[in-house]
Amino acid sequence: MTADQTALERVFAHIEANSSSFIDRVMDYVRHPSISAQNVGIAEVAAILVDILKGMGFEAEAIPTRNHPMVLGRREKHPGKPTVLLYGHYDVQPPEPLDLWLSPPFEPTIRDGRIYARGIGDNKGQHFAQLLAIESILAVMGDLPCNVLFLLEGEEEIGSPHIAEFVREHADELKADLVVTSDGPLHESGMPIITFGVRGVASFELRAKTARRDAHSGNFGGVMPNAIWKLVHLLGTMKNEGGEITIEGLNDPVIPPTNMEREAVSRLPLDLDAIKADLGISQLDAPQDRAYFDRLMFHPTLTINGLHGGYGGPGSKTVLPCEAFAKCDIRLVEPLTPEYVFDRVRAHVERHAPDVEFVPLNGMLPSKTPMDNPFADVIREAIVAARGVEPLLYPTVGGSLPDYVFTKILKTPAFVVPYANADEANHAPNENLEIDLFIAGIKTGAALLTKLGEGTA
Repeated sequence: MTADQTALERVFAHIEANSSSFIDRVMDYVRHPSISAQNVGIAEVAAILVDILKGMGFEAEAIPTRNHPMVLGRREKHPGKPTVLLYGHYDVQPPEPLDLWLSPPFEPTIRDGRIYARGIGDNKGQHFAQLLAIESILAVMGDLPCNVLFLLEGEEEIGSPHIAEFVREHADELKADLVVTSDGPLHESGMPIITFGVRGVASFELRAKTARRDAHSGNFGGVMPNAIWKLVHLLGTMKNEGGEITIEGLNDPVIPPTNMEREAVSRLPLDLDAIKADLGISQLDAPQDRAYFDRLMFHPTLTINGLHGGYGGPGSKTVLPCEAFAKCDIRLVEPLTPEYVFDRVRAHVERHAPDVEFVPLNGMLPSKTPMDNPFADVIREAIVAARGVEPLLYPTVGGSLPDYVFTKILKTPAFVVPYANADEANHAPNENLEIDLFIAGIKTGAALLTKLGEGTA
């Protein structure tokens, strides 16, 4: 047994011995609301984090942006050792609808081995586990084995509108060898995972106005154009019944998966019947011949998030609507950009329905780190040391995180190593985190820093 292994085992023992205290402390942390969409508690929680980081010997501050501050902590005392940037977000989703919570969202409660509270999984509980990992190493070893930066965002739950600007302005302060984010869920089986990429997103609205006012569907039906039908016909030109996106040129730049990515996907466990049962569906969306993980990782999607117009109240109203709008998003894979997609959609609308208004909204670039990056093996070794099992490897996931600011602006490889259970109910009532996984997350964070300290990748 090497000295490093002995030290890590002592850190694990420290974590076990202090697990009850760690649970109490994370519950106290998530008790403080930090709702970015409502500007509730943001400054207070940012200040709490600065105090925690300073207490562990970090240089730390809450740096203003044009909205909510970024919390940046730095502890760099080992020239020649790797520097890891740990990213997370201290803001949370609004807790509504409150009546669906079994216990108040900001009064953390333990039930059946889980902590229930808003933010416990996404992502306050997970980055707090990283903080406790640092604290545990310091308590046992007296120093960290590598250099650590901590970047905690206050706007992730509202789309990270200022993180790219912040990263560009503070690029020199954010230089690192790799970025690790602990956010999102583990595999449904509870197996740990390493994710190498995320899809991007481009959101937009389509607005149709066909007349000055709504009209009687009998007196003017067949005379006055129907705004909802106009949108339905336009949307029908964007995706066909076979599931193919038919927006001209949208798919042209898409890069197919590598052999290494294909091999990783082939090893991922999949219980398709269980997924269908959970969703209450009998078959997957078209195209029927597309593999499950291919759908989530390697192809863009077009989703109608909402279609609005006319009358939606009880009973009937024979109205002919003059206005309608649709909200849509397109998930992006490499190398698509929101700007490219918006240009293609705008041109498509002008070609098929020039009197419909196209309104681009927010966008986020996709991100991908090559699976053969040498730090991937370091992370894998850390997970094995902490969890005792090999992690599953995801070339990318279907959702979006602002990892592009690291891979595209800082040119730094970025990985996601989640700690939360698959049924964490993030963004929903009764958000939760299994206590055993919280403790395992602390151990994983400690193992990662220890393995990084053993040498450069």
